[in-house]
Amino acid sequence: MKGLKQIPISKGINLYHIPVDKFKTSTISIFIHRPLRKEEAAMNALLPHVLKRGSKDFPSSQVIAKHLEGLYGANFDCGVNKKGEDHIISFHFDVISDQYVPSQDKLFKKILKFAYSILFNPLLEEEAFKKEYVIQEKKKIEDQIKGLINNKMVYAIERCYQEMCRNEAFSIYELGSIEDLNAIDEKKLYEHYQEVINTSPIDIFVVGQIDEDEIYGMVTELFSSKSNETRVYPTTQIKTTVDQVRKVEEILAVNQGKLSLGFRTKITPRDKEYYPLVVYNGILGGGSHSKLFNNVREKLSLAYYIFARLEKFKGLMIISSGIEPTNYQKTVDEINAQMEEIKKGNISDYEFEATIKSFTNNIRSLADSPLYMTDYYLGQLVAGTEDTFEDLIEKISSVKKEDVVAVAQNIELDTIYFLTNNEDRKEEKELETDK
Repeated sequence: MKGLKQIPISKGINLYHIPVDKFKTSTISIFIHRPLRKEEAAMNALLPHVLKRGSKDFPSSQVIAKHLEGLYGANFDCGVNKKGEDHIISFHFDVISDQYVPSQDKLFKKILKFAYSILFNPLLEEEAFKKEYVIQEKKKIEDQIKGLINNKMVYAIERCYQEMCRNEAFSIYELGSIEDLNAIDEKKLYEHYQEVINTSPIDIFVVGQIDEDEIYGMVTELFSSKSNETRVYPTTQIKTTVDQVRKVEEILAVNQGKLSLGFRTKITPRDKEYYPLVVYNGILGGGSHSKLFNNVREKLSLAYYIFARLEKFKGLMIISSGIEPTNYQKTVDEINAQMEEIKKGNISDYEFEATIKSFTNNIRSLADSPLYMTDYYLGQLVAGTEDTFEDLIEKISSVKKEDVVAVAQNIELDTIYFLTNNEDRKEEKELETDK
């Protein structure tokens, strides 16, 4: 892949080196790829947090904390997310670069061995994970799942995706469900761990000023024994048809209605139309220069906030807004009107140029963080593309207005999701009746 060196370690395990010298730390990110499935989503979400609690070499959080402190305050985190229908378990390790410590300390080698211990030598009790750790981490994941509803904007976007993709794997929440979480015990989770660690593709990303041969030697020494031909990357289904627009309304005690519109773009990151699509999204709802912001929010005061966002791996676009429930139909109509403006080619030079400039600035800012850089290149890997930062900027900058107009013709509304208060909705329906 351009922009970084791919080094095969064994079948199904690859090392990627991003050689930058602007950071005073070395960052190791390890990604384990699983197909997004209902029956294992909650286990995938729980697994890294149980592993983080301790290994055979570092059996408790206290021992881990002491070890990391001895590595000049190294950091360690984990989690799970989805890119399309690729459910990715992740681990991140950050340590001061060896150039800035006494030569005998060899921090990179020590943090790499620590990472290996966490992933491949878990703490067990009677051929299962430690029951206490599993119970405690299950409660934390349960709280996270329940807590989704506390951020109504994020909740409404998630629910729109779930309704829109109800018969597709993408509808599965990345943390799984409480019902499935409750069914997990320490033995079941360990059995799943064995399946995950032995059959899943594993990508190891290293960011920092480290000699490539040295990285390869250390990673190969630890990870090469884990070769397995069954390690196959998950794929994502892209739906390109809409049978009919679905309207879903959910009643909750909210002060502000949350309106989410889900669209099928029918475009993947591998398509040449992807770059005009990115510009289209920016012109429509990508910031303070956009049509939605300036017309729906500023000019007509129909929304407290409004933006458009691409889910590029799945070929989707979502428009999210916070509105007064009585403005529901006016807002939907105005969103449609602004999309029609783009279809007709009514794009100002300011809207077009500000979109390109905003995108360029955002992409270049990714280089300021090792984790942002890693996530960008991981996304390229998952998408099957090879754009460096500069490649992407060049391709976006080469987009013409007519390319954007062409893309606009095929974007199709699939689902309208509205989260509202019962009393407010009652008031709106009474107003509609009065008309």
